[in-house]
Amino acid sequence: MALYYSLKVFKDVYDLIIKVFEYTQDFPREYKYTLGQDMKRDAIVLVRSIYRANKAKSKTEYLEAFLDDFEILKLEIRLCVDMKILSIKKQAEIAGLMDGIGKQITGWRNAGL
Repeated sequence: MALYYSLKVFKDVYDLIIKVFEYTQDFPREYKYTLGQDMKRDAIVLVRSIYRANKAKSKTEYLEAFLDDFEILKLEIRLCVDMKILSIKKQAEIAGLMDGIGKQITGWRNAGL
C-alpha cells in the first residue's frame, strides 16, 4: 500500500484545493462566506476520501463517496461561472485538473484495488 500523500491523485486533489482557496479569495463578500466556504470544505473532504480509500481493504465505498462529493464540487464551480463570480479561464484550469482526477478515481474504483 502506497502512502496516500505519494499518490498522483492525492497530489492533483491537493492542487485543486489550492486553486479553490486561491480563487474563492476574490469572491464578492456576498458569496465568499457561503458558496466559497462550502467549496473549500467540499474540496478538503475529497482528500479525506482518498486517505480512507487508500488505507481500507474495501476501497469502493470511499471511492464512491469521493465521486459523490466530487460531483457536488463540480456543480458549485459551474454555479460560480454561471453567476459570473468565477471566470471562464479559472474554470478551465479547474476543469482540466478535475478531468484528470475523475479519471484516476474511476480507474482506481474499477480496478477494485
